[in-house]
Formats: sequence, C-alpha cells, structure tokens
Amino acid sequence: MDTPTLDIQLKTLPNQPGVYQYYDKEGTIIYVGKAKNLKKRVSSYFTKTHDNGKTRVLVKKIANIKHIVVETETDALLLENNLIKKHKPRYNVLLKDDKSYPWICIKNERFPRVFSTRRVFKDGSEYFGPYTSGKTVHTLLDLIRGLYSLRTCNFNLAEEKVDAGKYKVCLEYHLGNCKGACEGLETEVEYNKNIKAIKEILKGNFKDSLSQFKVQMRKYADNMEFELAQKIKEKVEVLENYQAKSTIVNPKISNVDVFSIMSDESYGYVNFLQLSYGSIIRSHTLEIKKKLDETDKELLELSITEIRQRFNSNSKEIYVPFKVDLGENLKVTIPKLGDKKHILDLSLRNAKYFRMERFKQMKIVDPDRHANRIMAQMKVDLRLSEEPRHIECFDNSNIQGTHPVAACVVFKNGKPSKKDYRHFNIKTVEGPDDFASMEEVVYRRYKRLLEEGQPLPQLIIIDGGKGQLSSALKSLEALGLRGKIAIIGIAKRLEELFYPDDPIPLYLDKKSETLKITQQLRNEAHRFGIEHHRNKRSKTALNTELETITGVGEKTVVELLRHFKSAKRVANAKLDELEAVVGVSRAEKVYNYYHEK
Repeated sequence: MDTPTLDIQLKTLPNQPGVYQYYDKEGTIIYVGKAKNLKKRVSSYFTKTHDNGKTRVLVKKIANIKHIVVETETDALLLENNLIKKHKPRYNVLLKDDKSYPWICIKNERFPRVFSTRRVFKDGSEYFGPYTSGKTVHTLLDLIRGLYSLRTCNFNLAEEKVDAGKYKVCLEYHLGNCKGACEGLETEVEYNKNIKAIKEILKGNFKDSLSQFKVQMRKYADNMEFELAQKIKEKVEVLENYQAKSTIVNPKISNVDVFSIMSDESYGYVNFLQLSYGSIIRSHTLEIKKKLDETDKELLELSITEIRQRFNSNSKEIYVPFKVDLGENLKVTIPKLGDKKHILDLSLRNAKYFRMERFKQMKIVDPDRHANRIMAQMKVDLRLSEEPRHIECFDNSNIQGTHPVAACVVFKNGKPSKKDYRHFNIKTVEGPDDFASMEEVVYRRYKRLLEEGQPLPQLIIIDGGKGQLSSALKSLEALGLRGKIAIIGIAKRLEELFYPDDPIPLYLDKKSETLKITQQLRNEAHRFGIEHHRNKRSKTALNTELETITGVGEKTVVELLRHFKSAKRVANAKLDELEAVVGVSRAEKVYNYYHEK
C-alpha cells in the first residue's frame, strides 16, 4: 500500500502515549514531539489556528507523519529527547543542546559516592534513571541523605591511603552527615549495607522510607509545625509518583538492533528499534507482501538484512522473538524476561499498531479491497465452496418459557444490513422448544425467499449446537435447499463451530477476523431477538389487565394508552378525565373496575 495522505494518517492515529515525527516531501525529519494522546496532539496541529509563525510554516511543510507508541508519558518524554539529540530536526530548538536528563550515579569505588549527573560513563558505576524531573532527583537524594550518612568528598579512599592517615575528617563529620570513612571510623561492610538499601530505594522499593517520612510529617503536624510538614508532604507525593525504570533509556543495554514481527494471511509487519548506548534512536516498521505463503521466520530473516542495510547498522547483536539464521558474525538474543524483554515487547507493540492502522487506512481508501480480503479469508477458514458475501444468522428467545420469538440478522460483505433484519413470532410451537422453533423459523424464512424470488445467502449460521443445527437442516431439506446453502452452528461456551454430518467441531483462532465476524453475527442476532421479546412482553403486560375489563375492547384500550401513556395512569385517572377520552359509558366501566378493586 502506498503512503496514505495526511488526512487518512490523522484519522488512524492511536489514542496512546508516544512520540510523533514530521517529515517534509524530501523525507527529512523536521520535527519531533511527544504526546499523552497521539491522535489528539497531532490532530491539533491541523485543526487549530496557530499564532506562532514558526508553527504555521512547519505545518505547511509536513508531508508525512510517523510515530512510536510507548507505555507512559514519561517514556515519551525520554524518547523525544533521544530522537531530537540524534536527528537534530530543524524546528526543534529546546532539546538540541548537549544537555541531557539527569541520572543518579552510585560510583564504582571504595565507599561509593551517590550524586546526580547528566553524563553516563562506562566505568562500572551504576546509573539509575534518567529522570524527567530535576525535582524528583533532588527529593530522592534528600531522602537518601536524610536516611543514610554518606560521604560527599571525592577523595580516593584506597585502603592503604586511609591506613596511612592521609586524610582528616571534615565539617560534614562534625555535623553528623558522614561517619568518617576517610579516617577509618566506619567499616566498609557497614557502608555497603547502606549502599544496598539505597539501590532498593532507587529501584522503587521504598515503602519503609515512605512510612518513615509519613511518621515524620505527622509528628511535625502534631507539633503545629505545618510548614515543615508541608515540605515532607511534597517529598512523599514526588516519591509516590516516581517511576523507577524506563524502557526507553537503559545504560545496561549497549548498541543493539531489536526486531519483531506481526503477520496475517497477506502481509508481514516487521518493526525495527535501534538502540545506541542504551537509548532508542530509531523506529521503523516495514510492510512486506507475502508471495508464497512465507513463514514468519523467513520474512523476519529477509527484513533484518534489508533494514540493517538501509540504515547502515553495524550492531553486533540483535534481539528477536525466535531463532533466526543470519550467519556467525551476528549475536542473536531471544529475551525471555527483564529489560531486554521489555524492549522486544515495545517493538512488537509498535508492529501491532502499524498493522491496525494499515487496516483502518485500507477501509477508508479502498473499502472493497478490505471486504474482498475478509471474504476470501472467511471462505478459507470456514471451508466454504464460495465467498460468504450474504450471511444470515438465526437466534431464538423465550425467556422463562413465555412469548417465544426468533430473530434473523443479515450481513452483506461482512457488514450488517439492518434493513434486511427480520423478527419472527413462533406460531406452531407450544411452550419453550428451541429445536422446533428453529425448524419453523428457518422453514418460513426460506420458503418466503423462494416464493418471492429473493437471493439466497451463501452461508447460514445457527446460534446453538448440534440440536439446533439438525432442526434447521430438516427445514432446508424440506425446501430442497440442503447442499445448496452452507450452514453451520456456533455453540456459546467454547465458540465451537458445528458442520452437518461432522461430529468433530471446528475451533478458529481466537484472534481471527473470521471468528470475530461470526461472533458479531451471533451477538447481533441475540440482541435483536431479545429486543423483540422484551417489547412483546411489555406490551402484553400493559394490555392484559385493561383487556380483562368487561365491556372494554381493543380499540378502547389503544385510545386510553395513547392518551394516558401507561396502564398505571389509566388506573389513577379521575372519572371526568376518562370520560373526555372514551365517553361516559366506557369511562364508568374502567373507573369502577379499578376503584371497586
């Protein structure tokens, strides 16, 4: 499918957080932005009148839109930063500089320091973040320093230097903020216990720390020190909203290419995420048309080679959902859990959204092509001899054994044709008998179509198992239609599809479009039948008591209900009100009936 117009792209954007990228007609990326809701945010560029001249020029130059779906708004913020630093789009100004989001570093050294930094070095130190809010970083560091005594100096506290007495304790020691590791006044074991607890806080496991803060806040409040209590409250709120991990930036993962695949009967959709020093710097989804019913493995191997060549990727490692053969020079990893699996899941999520958008775009651009594809798929899935362009589905309703009715709904080219829906009142069956009711309804429906010369469906679906299917078959046989129209039954419990003369049911893939349309037909027939049943029951309930009044006929009942709207209002009406509607004689009969009663 060719690149859709901007109008169609806007209609099919997802309502998810993510990052959008605008391209000009030369294919150059000119703007990167993040959104809590991609559809709303991107659409606003094209629906609002912009006061800013730069924005008006930007909108005029947009020729194509691409996006990457992520899980949270924070991830979107971080990914936006990565992409702007990488591509330096012309219309992005604020994030083009060398500044980056802050991290918290636990230094790889004896008696490790804990501090914030905007640069990540591969020196064995541990980095937590990045954080989109400097306030979060300061609160975390305040919390850590309030709970644990850590050194802030940058001395090299090697064992031999400390033993030689090279350093002296500073003011921080006398203030109680440090325990004097520089003079050997604190053991390395005790210090490392604190570092271990700090790592738990930075990973998000800080329930104990939060409870200590809350106790302190209540203590201040009880002592009427409300300003101090408010400061503690602000810290608690920041920590409660703190997101410990980001999928978008992870310093433990170096230069890696991530590939995932989604496929259907006609196309494969391969998503590619490129990571550089743990940051996602590129996302691209490739759509491949199947020619010889290729497997996902074959499509993925073909796509990986093409995509890596297109983007000149030299990464020595790739993450994929299953084993692929790409030569010995490339390390292939199949993540099962942890951060690597999260990255692979993010890639698969983007492949799924791309496929969904393509389907939506296809429906808008070429609805016939979409219908043709579904019809061809249904023919294969349901083992039919022709495409089911015209489908009819039957359902019985006889709640509590009263007022048995049935419904027939009609789908043409996979869509409801509501003008062709029909209700049936069961005429020949006494009491609740689903099998006999189904036999009557199917016979009446197709006898009438034959008499009127109306077109017959290619497929009949019966809501029920083998019993209802057998009853419907009797009617088709009586009309000489058995074998001329395909017929199946769908059982509610496990979505089993039953065929005539076949004891083993067919189970379709739960995600298949064929099953979704079959379920939609069944649910629509059920809804339509229940609606008719309720109307019939309520009408009967309204009319029954009025019709039992001696001397009051159907015409009088209709006049009364038309005027008073309900039987209850008729019962409560005054005599002169009734006389004004149905005359003196009949009014007295109705009035006396209710008041004597």
